[in-house]
Amino acid sequence: MKMLSKQWLCASVLALGAFQVNAYTYLDSDKFLKTNFGANATKKFDLNPAFNIANGLAPTDQHQKISVLESFDGQFRILGSKEYQHDEQAKFSPIDYAVTRGLFTDPAIARQISINQYDRFLNWKMAKPPIPAQYATQLVSNMHIIPANPEIAQQIKKVRRGDLVRLTGDLVQVNDKDLVWKSALDWNGVGDGACKLIRVDSIQWIEKQNI
Repeated sequence: MKMLSKQWLCASVLALGAFQVNAYTYLDSDKFLKTNFGANATKKFDLNPAFNIANGLAPTDQHQKISVLESFDGQFRILGSKEYQHDEQAKFSPIDYAVTRGLFTDPAIARQISINQYDRFLNWKMAKPPIPAQYATQLVSNMHIIPANPEIAQQIKKVRRGDLVRLTGDLVQVNDKDLVWKSALDWNGVGDGACKLIRVDSIQWIEKQNI
């Protein structure tokens, strides 16, 4: 069967939508981190205020907003993850997940998938997909992860290839001065705008597999 190769990218979206903007309660990020994570907690976080959202804190920049599109809940097999620190989106999403869902969470299937993550893209390929290519492309995805709080900001970086996790939270749109970044709402897209942009409220490990 023909080799599959695919690129997914959540690029900036030009059209603005009218969505509810979430309210945050954390005002003093330095005090909050020290109170909840100890005196040395600030060493674990980039305290540049522009990166508050990436650290699970409330934005202080008046241009930065997160708008909820819809709730999100699902189980996914991790194929890989990649952290980002220097692109424009890193102020919001410090890490991307390459994941499978549905049939492709079976370890015997997931281990056949090779990936390459770079610049918010995901390339993946599989020599012999067990289902037609048009369906297989809906079961592998690139996710941009936004932590909902500082504890989640630490947990989301602990995933490893082979982990089966449950993610709950919201699909969101991010606005900044020169950026509009919107999540896809279905699994049918390919290319620009096809990725999920997720603010994660909870991550649960269901099992770990060596794939």
